[in-house]
Amino acid sequence: MSHPHPELKSPKKLPRDGLRVVALGGLGEIGRNMTVFEYQGSLLVVDCGVLFPEEHQPGVDVILPDFTWIRDRLDKIAGIVLTHGHEDHIGGVPYLLRERADIPLIGSRLTLALIKEKLKEHRIRPQLREVREGDRIDVGAFDTEFLAVNHSIPDGLAVAIRTGAGMVLHTGDFKMDQFPLDDRITDLRGFARLADEGVDLFLVDSTNAEVPGFVPSEQALTPAITQVFRTAPRRIIVSSFASHVHRIQQVLDAAHESGRKVALVGRSMVRNMGVAQDLGYLTVPEGLIVPLEQLQRLPANKVALICTGSQGEPLAALSRMASREHKIRIGEGDTVLMASSVIPGNENAISNVINGLTRWGAHVVHKGNATVHVSGHASAGELVYCYNLIKPKNVMPVHGEWRHLRANADLAIKTGVDPDRVVIAEDGVVVDLVKGRASITGKVPAGNVYVDAQTVGGVTDAVLKDRRTLAEEGVVTVLAIVDADTGKLADRPDFLVRGFVHEPTAFDPAVTVVEKALARAASEGIGDASQLESMIGREVGRWAQRAFRRSPLIIPVVVDA
Repeated sequence: MSHPHPELKSPKKLPRDGLRVVALGGLGEIGRNMTVFEYQGSLLVVDCGVLFPEEHQPGVDVILPDFTWIRDRLDKIAGIVLTHGHEDHIGGVPYLLRERADIPLIGSRLTLALIKEKLKEHRIRPQLREVREGDRIDVGAFDTEFLAVNHSIPDGLAVAIRTGAGMVLHTGDFKMDQFPLDDRITDLRGFARLADEGVDLFLVDSTNAEVPGFVPSEQALTPAITQVFRTAPRRIIVSSFASHVHRIQQVLDAAHESGRKVALVGRSMVRNMGVAQDLGYLTVPEGLIVPLEQLQRLPANKVALICTGSQGEPLAALSRMASREHKIRIGEGDTVLMASSVIPGNENAISNVINGLTRWGAHVVHKGNATVHVSGHASAGELVYCYNLIKPKNVMPVHGEWRHLRANADLAIKTGVDPDRVVIAEDGVVVDLVKGRASITGKVPAGNVYVDAQTVGGVTDAVLKDRRTLAEEGVVTVLAIVDADTGKLADRPDFLVRGFVHEPTAFDPAVTVVEKALARAASEGIGDASQLESMIGREVGRWAQRAFRRSPLIIPVVVDA
């Protein structure tokens, strides 16, 4: 089993008969999935998603893959294959198209409809190429074939990529639900056919590799959802991913059977469900969905709302309801149904939302106390089934944190894959398929690119560190008026304190610290204001750490007297 090492350097030139595979996101994390394939100078991108920020990344809206490695070869990108319509697979597309707007987007009908709506907000008119399962098309130097896979959103596709270096099968996100709500099962016959041809490299979803057995069918949730709608005494508020068409269909069916009217809350929910209904992926009985204003005039036991916020996102509708910042006021006897799983890292945010809703008197039904969600990702039993069916020559686990990738790799080895042909990579690690063997050959830039409002890439790790310091330690501005002739203080420095628990007078001893810093600067011939500010900031910061065992952000300002 091979895995990356810190000493990896830029890869050598790819042999003409070789295929290069570089994940710019999605390895070692749940999100921003993006894999680039290179063959004979042509590039094929599979997915381009976003990662949502964690608590230690304040002010960040989303995190993008790093396009540095392909930026000077954007003209070589033959197309972007989108396996399905989730944000962690399509959310980064607008930002890549900003750099080259005419890259063809290739995907299923629903996936392209969702990305088209998203791109309208960015004022981008994309080139779309619709495909469906069974289609086989050339994309640049790549011969691509698409296969149906089952997931938590309709129209998911796996993609087989044929080149002179061998065939790659990329599952995308998938599971093996034998009783899917849309009767569209994962194409195991197609997988078997590709196996007969020979799969040289298998890129397979790792999210649930640690979970034994098989994922239950979506149909197993219907009784629990129906029970909620039958027994809830007042309003029902359902939170779900805005793209989970199957789950929304189950909720709409239950609402219709119980005689409740439904309103959709949240821009993305309204947009996505509108697209799904227009394309026939969502069946809505006439008159079931009504405007929110009309719903508010109905009796509470005839009301249901479907909103965003299943992951505790602070600006989403459910979080705002929990914090009393939404016009919908949660009250005693309301029932909140959280029909989703927990994305790793969101546990605290979701717990806070549940506590907030409960505080206002709501009964919260969630995965922890009821069968109201099943995963959209294959568990260990399904992965083993695929390994035994496909018999891949090389395996590269994708889509998962490190522990998920490792567990998936172990499953492959248990089914007989040579450990030396199982590659665990991380973002930016280069994997070359040459003469039938996949191996790690180097590394390219693949850091986090932060989107902060309209700014892309302007936020750095240093900026985030400053933001965390501001939030946790406070800020102290040191205003020093310095005599340009003597290099000494012309007046006593001011210490302006914000978010720091001590009174400004607590910094009186720091006057001496500033004086000593200026004296040292004068002795060394340093008179530049920026250099003086650096010295004062450094010395006052050290003093604050010794005096208070805290590290506030120090902002020194030197004014020439």
